[in-house]
Amino acid sequence: MALVALGFSAFQLVVAAFSPLSSLVTRSLHVGFLMGLAYLLYPARAGGSRRRLPAWDALLGLAAFGLGLYHWVFEADIVQRGGDPSRADMVVGIAVVVLLFEASRRALGIALPLVCAAFLAYGLFGQWLPGEFAHRPYGLDQIVSQLHLGTEGIYGIPTLVSATYIFLFILFGAFLEHAGMIRLFNELALGFVGHTRGGPAKVAVVSSGFMGTISGSGVANVLTVGQFTIPLMKRFGYTPVFAGAVEATASMGGQIMPPVMGAVAFIMAETLNLPYAQICIAAAVPALLYYVTAFWMVHLEAGRLQLLGMPKSQCPNPWAAMRRSWYLLLPLAALVAMLFHGFTPMYAGLTGLGLTAVLILGSTLAAAIGPTTLRLVFWIGLGVLASFFARFGIWVVIGLIAALMAGNASVQGGRATLRAMHASLVDGARQAVPVGLACAIVGVIIGVLTLTGAATSFAGYILHVGQTSLFLSLVLTMIVCLILGMGIPTIPNYIITSSIAAPALLKLGVPLLVSHMFVFYFGIMADLTPPVALAAFAAASIARAPAMQIGVKATQIAIAGFVIPFMAVYDPALMLQPDASGHWSLLDTAYVTFKALVAIALWGATAVGYLGRRLSLPERLWAAGAASLLVAALPATDGLGFAASALFALWNLWRLRRARAPRPAAA
Repeated sequence: MALVALGFSAFQLVVAAFSPLSSLVTRSLHVGFLMGLAYLLYPARAGGSRRRLPAWDALLGLAAFGLGLYHWVFEADIVQRGGDPSRADMVVGIAVVVLLFEASRRALGIALPLVCAAFLAYGLFGQWLPGEFAHRPYGLDQIVSQLHLGTEGIYGIPTLVSATYIFLFILFGAFLEHAGMIRLFNELALGFVGHTRGGPAKVAVVSSGFMGTISGSGVANVLTVGQFTIPLMKRFGYTPVFAGAVEATASMGGQIMPPVMGAVAFIMAETLNLPYAQICIAAAVPALLYYVTAFWMVHLEAGRLQLLGMPKSQCPNPWAAMRRSWYLLLPLAALVAMLFHGFTPMYAGLTGLGLTAVLILGSTLAAAIGPTTLRLVFWIGLGVLASFFARFGIWVVIGLIAALMAGNASVQGGRATLRAMHASLVDGARQAVPVGLACAIVGVIIGVLTLTGAATSFAGYILHVGQTSLFLSLVLTMIVCLILGMGIPTIPNYIITSSIAAPALLKLGVPLLVSHMFVFYFGIMADLTPPVALAAFAAASIARAPAMQIGVKATQIAIAGFVIPFMAVYDPALMLQPDASGHWSLLDTAYVTFKALVAIALWGATAVGYLGRRLSLPERLWAAGAASLLVAALPATDGLGFAASALFALWNLWRLRRARAPRPAAA
């Protein structure tokens, strides 16, 4: 498995640096590697042994990878036969689809393959459905050609993005993790907020937020940061359910936290033909508000339960940690700078990856150079070199792969360096398997929707509802996202919903980018809502608590965040986008951000029932009503909302002072 993973990583790095193959061939080989690795990693049954590889799985993996070479070997013939598949095309196409469904079932569970199978069945037999649901008949050769031979099915835009941007950024995150970035993030979070009220839970929020800037995967954040933060919260008085829920909520925000967002952001950029930096800009304020929500809910819960922070003496000095490991931030800084200076995500990710590889290599060499000044010059020189010459960094990685496979690790420090590189390359390839397979199999849905035009029916229904109320259309879209998210990951959730609902929202006057971000945001929330909450299941394995209870609690913690996408739709300035008239200013963004913060504060008090003191039911209902008035961007509702909020704040302040006032002594 390790050799296949190393080969997969080497292939992707060569493709990213030099683009030696055509786009369709690259996608086909990428899917071949994904399927081959999936059959090696995941047993056929959920309880199957991972220590022993059955011969049948090895043969299936080899066959899946071999079929991935078909487009490379017969590329010219396939192009010349376009639209008229041969018998070999049909056999290979059907085999690839079957193997892809099985690989996805093993890696992602049964839900997503079942959804895709339903769409496939609709494409094959939909002509016999009644009324508007029916479509004209399509032959098996047309279905296979659509799904396998072109770029509108399995090898569509999601697979292209997985084979280019997504793999690089997953690998980039894996390299940073093994370079020590998780340790740095934990030390910074402990140093800054560990000693405050409810400090351990706030550490989880801050540390997960930091980790989200480089990971882009909520479940991966839970399984890395959560190994430290969940036991810490339990040790300081939080229940296992609450500890797991806090980590799940905070980790899921990593998918919308720039600069390295979730895989959906890259797919969105490619779909909308927008620079990735523009997606990051639009996501920045909502991402920060999401973490403000989680932080505020943790603070209120700690106050309600009277939980204290960690002793100051047990918290590390964050500035000392920064001085000791400042160089780990260089790849992230280079990535941000390049993205916002117009470089493509692939080139920026390639540069960041090369710089990280050089930093890991330099950790061995710099110690041998000697004096601190010379060491500093060495770091800066390597950083500048890798930043401006990305291919140099890639050659370093490729050379280390070759050295690893040849066993050239004779010096003691070199062995540790090569082990870190080996672990990074293998982990990056393993983490890419479920993401890449989701991108590939969802191409079945895209291919069927494109072939039959079925998306127009649901879009028409949303348009019909939207003629009465935009709010009802948004609620309907949110419900679809949450229902789909009960069984499928964020990527296929976004692709399905954006292809159906986003065009309808656009016709209702919602800006295109905002409508896609709305769908993206609730696709993330779906990973927190039961009954199938992926982040909650991941946290449950560490917290040793029921996953369903963690999912319910995580939904409660994130409840205030549910209003943020609605506020962005009614006032696009929240995502730094112009309104329908084309107007936007920084003052508009500041106003709607302040309004969102007030609404989040009120929703938090409503959900927890605490704001310096325990709130009664009428007080919580008043706070919820005031927060609801602030959602719509209308002068009347804003005025009423701010007035109700001010009255609530004055009332709560008066009750607090009255409760704390000294009582007169009894006669």
